[in-house]
Amino acid sequence: MKKKQFRLLMLLSAIALLILAACGTDSSTGSKDTDKENTNGDAASSEKPKFLSLLTGGTQGTYYALGGTFADLITTETGIKTTAEVSQASAANMTALQDGKGEIAFVQTDIAYYATEGKLMFEGKKIDTIAALGALYPETVQLVTTEASGIKTYADLKGKKVSVGAPGSGTYANAEQLLEIHGLTMDDIKAQNLDFGESTDGLQSGQIDAAFITAGTPTGAVEALNATTKVNIIGVDAGKADELIAKYPYYAKDTVKAGTYDIANDTETVSVLAMLAVSKNLSDDVVYEMTKAIYDNTNKISHAKGAFIKKETALDGISIDIHPGAQKYFDEKK
Repeated sequence: MKKKQFRLLMLLSAIALLILAACGTDSSTGSKDTDKENTNGDAASSEKPKFLSLLTGGTQGTYYALGGTFADLITTETGIKTTAEVSQASAANMTALQDGKGEIAFVQTDIAYYATEGKLMFEGKKIDTIAALGALYPETVQLVTTEASGIKTYADLKGKKVSVGAPGSGTYANAEQLLEIHGLTMDDIKAQNLDFGESTDGLQSGQIDAAFITAGTPTGAVEALNATTKVNIIGVDAGKADELIAKYPYYAKDTVKAGTYDIANDTETVSVLAMLAVSKNLSDDVVYEMTKAIYDNTNKISHAKGAFIKKETALDGISIDIHPGAQKYFDEKK
């Protein structure tokens, strides 16, 4: 009897183990199905993310002010919560996009070109994960002097103390290229590596003779200088803008209008453009919606630079790849 009881116990144990194994298999299968569903959900959310970061610049700058408006437009029109983030502007924004710290960013057209080509400040650090969404407004390359300096042309810069921005900066590259197209080099001037505030202070005190300042006009620092010291803007020599653009296609012709800083006449110069770059990881549909949100609603941009933001000029000065989603939008508007 004990043997029969033992055998019955062993049989029941075996049956119980089989039932548990079957349940485990069903449980595992159910778990895998759930994982598959979650994976599909993740894939869908990657197509249309819930959140986007728009990298701008310092809180006092135009990038940040416009960035807040753009973030609101994208949020409202696409349903994707978008936040304007403070940053160190153009060059830093390209690196941040590469590192996945944002999805959209303000940048100058020339800096975007250097990033994708691995040149100048991006030497050996080529960034191939960004594309253009669209151009915004001109950032004018202004060669600023004072009336007292006696400087009237680029040729007059020889031997003078000229602020050219920090080495590796966008302003430095602008200065170097404009000097080059006028037959000069950094060796022909006494180059000073100053920021905009230091440049206008130096002009006011007479410690420097001229300064390259790349910014939208009118530039606050230059307006402040003109309040105490008569300012002149030196124009690009006739024909030189065309030569410059032929060699460096991210430039565009520009004019500092008469009356700006109280100058008497229109002054012909060049500009790079502020633009928006995006991560190539964003889907075509998402970038299409973002582009539409901005360029279909330029009338809602209260900032003064909003007057320059137009779908008709949104591809001007851009020399990097346009994101296919943005290209689709602009093709529809032709």
